Amino acid sequence: MPQVLDFSDVVVRRNARNIVDGVDWSVTGDQRWVVLGPNGAGKTTVLQLAASLLHPTSGVVEILDERLGRTDVFELRPRIGFASSAMARRVPPEETVLDVVLTAAYAVLGRWREDYEDIDERRAMRVLAEWKLDALADRTFGTLSDGEQKRVQIARAVMTDPELLLLDEPTASLDLGAREELLALLGGYAQAPTTPAMIMVTHHVEEIPVGFTHVLLLREGRAVAAGPLAETLTAENLSTTFGLPITVTSDGGRYAARAAS
Repeated sequence: MPQVLDFSDVVVRRNARNIVDGVDWSVTGDQRWVVLGPNGAGKTTVLQLAASLLHPTSGVVEILDERLGRTDVFELRPRIGFASSAMARRVPPEETVLDVVLTAAYAVLGRWREDYEDIDERRAMRVLAEWKLDALADRTFGTLSDGEQKRVQIARAVMTDPELLLLDEPTASLDLGAREELLALLGGYAQAPTTPAMIMVTHHVEEIPVGFTHVLLLREGRAVAAGPLAETLTAENLSTTFGLPITVTSDGGRYAARAAS
């Protein structure tokens, strides 16, 4: 399976501090990665690099066979689906759910004078149905719950059939019911054979969906460990990542962690 993302000795430096510090990491098209680590570990910065929204200070980042610094990112970005709370804050609250998803075809937020074909609208409605949002198509984005807004962001991200899907804390701030509903949808999507490579940032092992295959653990900008979930998400690695003794358990493809007593 070809690589869709490759980091080679990647450094991002801000104010004389390395936010990302010498990270080597590669992702292939059939993998679903979760990126875990404490606050300030560099998780969101890594995702911004993968989204071509940020260039490394040094090192090499290759995305979909294109090297950052040597490619037109405006041609690259439409091939990448990206959902984040920062994007949600830019959505006009009066925009309908259908238009939030539909405008992904033009990579804009806020419908203006774009022309859409019937096939675009049918595609948008199909995506909304897949994420259990079709009944909300005519609702305005600002009237949705947090859980509904998170699902709209993801539906928009997959609207264009991306080759790489990036999710920045998709379950953050959700209550238990909304979180579990979204994790079930993400798990089903992750296991579908036509799904692109996925990378999801989270703070909690309990938020890793079933069907995710690999984990990257970060601490202070450095990779503590990276590899298949079953081999890498260990008590030893989590303890090193979070700086205190941690135990981890798994049941039916879901994980839980707590401080060791």
